[in-house]
Amino acid sequence: MRIAILIFDRITALDAVGPYEVLARLPGAEVIFVGKATGVVRTDNRCLGLHVDRALADVPAADILVVPGGFGWRALAEDPEVLAWLRQIHAGARITASVCTGSLLLGSAGLLAGVPATTHWNYLGELARHGAVTTNARIVEHGTFITCAGVSAGIDMALALAARLAGEDVARAIQLGIEYDPAPPFDAGSPTKAPPHIIDAVRARLDARDARESRELPIAANPPPSSPPANP
Repeated sequence: MRIAILIFDRITALDAVGPYEVLARLPGAEVIFVGKATGVVRTDNRCLGLHVDRALADVPAADILVVPGGFGWRALAEDPEVLAWLRQIHAGARITASVCTGSLLLGSAGLLAGVPATTHWNYLGELARHGAVTTNARIVEHGTFITCAGVSAGIDMALALAARLAGEDVARAIQLGIEYDPAPPFDAGSPTKAPPHIIDAVRARLDARDARESRELPIAANPPPSSPPANP
């Protein structure tokens, strides 16, 4: 079972590494980190490097596609090669999964129109503009899609996916093996729980970073379509 995880510059590390730690433990799993070119990419805080093992052209198909998020998603949303690859892999995959703003990449590829989906709470409005039927649920499964909320939700999503692929006992064993038993020191992991001043501070930081990333994007001479072309 080939599992392709998209890796890109300014990715959020846990979006990719969290699902990897779960899915790599599935029986018969082959996990491949795929990107535009092989080599090291830097995470969104620029402190950590992740290695792309295979270029997009070298991975024409996969059983499972995992699309992480991170501030670098905006650059990829303007990249016709990446969007075409996402459509190609999704067409033949058993499951297409996303973590956090990875669903915005799927939306940019035209894959989520009319599909129930989720993303990080601060980007639900943007996901809706891609035609998705948004919800603030932590995990949303619909057909061959499974999307999840921000960052840490990728571990939950991967465990749900593991149960779907190999059964609940295998998923439970993986959960126990990685000792995933969350007990956070603060009950502030959701906008429904965090105090308003914390929500405002996080939203301001994210919006400022997004604005900076948008200003740094190259101007495309011929912007790609937001949805795949209709069949002739």
